[in-house]
Amino acid sequence: MKTERGFTLLEVMIALAIFATLVAAALSASQYVLKQNSGLEERLFAAWLADNQLNEASLQRHPTLGRQQFVVEFAQQDWVIHQFIRPAHDQRLLEVEVNVRRAESDDIVNRSQRWLQARHE
Repeated sequence: MKTERGFTLLEVMIALAIFATLVAAALSASQYVLKQNSGLEERLFAAWLADNQLNEASLQRHPTLGRQQFVVEFAQQDWVIHQFIRPAHDQRLLEVEVNVRRAESDDIVNRSQRWLQARHE
């Protein structure tokens, strides 16, 4: 009688269980990376928008004091930019604060601040 060599059902089941565990771990890791990438992209876009707004405020000869709100479309999304300009403790400076959030959310994605020279004429 010849003995045949091969895998038993138990060995195949154990191999499949190990393979399924590895696939589940890889899928979980890839979902985590995709989620982190999405958040990073959102923070990057908000930082760009805040920096642009701060640069625009610094280019104005007489920036408007008080609160202003702008809605901007960027990267196929609507963003809300809140700008608040007020005199700083030093009379020679203006404090500019810019908050950026996505239009569909109340969570601020980026908060930036800059001081500008107050121009008195």
